[in-house]
Amino acid sequence: MGKSDFLSPKAIANRIKSKGLQKLRWYCQMCQKQCRDENGFKCHCMSESHQRQLLLASENPQQFMDYFSEEFRNDFLELLRRRFGTKRVHNNIVYNEYISHREHIHMNATQWETLTDFTKWLGREGLCKVDETPKGWYIQYIDRDPETIRRQQEQERKKKQDLDDEEKTAKFIEQQVRRGLEGKELEKPVYTELNRENDEEKVAFNLNKGASTSIAASSKTSSGLGPNALKMVEGAVKRKESAHSSGQSKEKKKKSALDEIMELEEEKKRTARRDYWLQPEIVVKIVTKKLGEKYHRKKAVVKEVIDKYTAVVKMIDSGDKLKLDQTHLETVIPAPGKKVMVLNGGYRGNEGILESINEKRFSATIVIDSGPLKGRRVEDILYEDISKLA
Repeated sequence: MGKSDFLSPKAIANRIKSKGLQKLRWYCQMCQKQCRDENGFKCHCMSESHQRQLLLASENPQQFMDYFSEEFRNDFLELLRRRFGTKRVHNNIVYNEYISHREHIHMNATQWETLTDFTKWLGREGLCKVDETPKGWYIQYIDRDPETIRRQQEQERKKKQDLDDEEKTAKFIEQQVRRGLEGKELEKPVYTELNRENDEEKVAFNLNKGASTSIAASSKTSSGLGPNALKMVEGAVKRKESAHSSGQSKEKKKKSALDEIMELEEEKKRTARRDYWLQPEIVVKIVTKKLGEKYHRKKAVVKEVIDKYTAVVKMIDSGDKLKLDQTHLETVIPAPGKKVMVLNGGYRGNEGILESINEKRFSATIVIDSGPLKGRRVEDILYEDISKLA
């Protein structure tokens, strides 16, 4: 076997070396060529192709430097956004991962001499948040995507709305408590001493609720307790009976504060709506034309929901998997008697049976088939709030 054979150990070693990263001082950024040793780099610098590249660069050197700088910045920020998101990370970690790719743009061909200069430039341009620590420079990517900003504003608006609702509920409860206390005089408790006639006899307390148990307990312990304690127990029983009778008369006149609060909360849940409706295992229809006629108006099953607004769907006819936004999808209404899922409103997340369809009002009537509300009949629920279950 000759020395120049393709399968010789030397040839195999050379191919392995050529695939990996080599020394930076033997790399020519203008020609984008990596040499393995000093002699190879010297021969490359004397070659005709390298001389032509130098002549081109000498005509407008700033243009080439700007091009390399822009490529380096874009690739670095794309890696930072995709790999680390908006987390705070050391700049050396990102740089080492960036240069591990063999075809990357080297920093010595850009306008920045060191990684520290590039990090400071990112902070001045507002592309990242940078801060210096004893361990070095840390960077944090600033996501300026319009869709991300819109979702953040929507979340802040919902938080503010929830806080307003909580304040309204707290004020309502306070008003109900104040109204319930009006016209009532607080009864002051009477404190008496417990006298023991016989020091050897034990005193027993029965804390069970109810008038009958209180009377029984007082009769059992009357031998151990003094007459004052017995009078106190009898008085408590009388007060409880009078309060119970007065409460029954008031319930006939008006609802209690607790009932009104429960009705308010139930009405709030019933009218609560969200701007996202995707749920796993529902059947949807693709309405966008950007994917071509192959997928337009075709049905698919939602397999996964990402960030509430994006879904991974599987086509029913072809089995292809697509990643689509909810704006490119619409719900599917099955025939009466089929199972559906509620996607919005107070009954969100409950499964049900489609009972009837009202085509004039674009609504339907369903019967809840799961959860604590099982058996409840819901009328006039909109088409976009329900969809067929796979």
